Amino acid sequence: MQTKMEAIIYNQKGTEAGTIKLPSKVFGVKWRADLVHQVVEGMRSNKRSGTADTKDRGEVRGGGKKPWKQKGTGRARHGSTRSPIWVGGGTTHGPLSEKNYKRKISKKMRAQALFSVLSKKMKDGEILFVDSLSMGEIKTKKAVEVMKNLSKASGFKPLASSKKPRVLTALYGRSEKAEKSFRNLPQLEIVFLKNLNPLDVLQYQYLLIENPEESVKFLESRG
Repeated sequence: MQTKMEAIIYNQKGTEAGTIKLPSKVFGVKWRADLVHQVVEGMRSNKRSGTADTKDRGEVRGGGKKPWKQKGTGRARHGSTRSPIWVGGGTTHGPLSEKNYKRKISKKMRAQALFSVLSKKMKDGEILFVDSLSMGEIKTKKAVEVMKNLSKASGFKPLASSKKPRVLTALYGRSEKAEKSFRNLPQLEIVFLKNLNPLDVLQYQYLLIENPEESVKFLESRG
């Protein structure tokens, strides 16, 4: 039988706005380092374009004529300047564009790896739930104020003071005013909850989840 965990929901003023029941299958699973490593490395590999390409001695230009006669010059014999030991010659065993770095990652593996990462973040106290990050207007000053309020309420000082990206902010839906207001804050990186993945979550110390009621329902549906 699935058990429920409970977490506090904050508002933009940094005060408690309620609580939310969290499904243990999303926020209470054990840490699976092997699975997380496999999925994260697979995602990194899938991002590789595979466009690196070098020319071998049969593809470089020039070198059609023997540089000098075989004997009598006192120099080493050479048949072509296309040789890899010549400047401008071909490359030996270099990368070729036909190499495919794609790895198959099933939806179930990706979801379970995400749940494992979220559970670890939750256990370490690095997830903050906010009822809404919607803004009445595009104003970075207001966004700064919101982060300062949240940092005081939760004890997450980097939410307001860090100069490096340390907080991954997951918005439930598109909001132009919120996106443009918060994207100028150096400590934040904005993503959409539907695109949340273990690779992104692991790259940041803290995770900020907006509209937790709907967000948690969506995450639970992925499992």
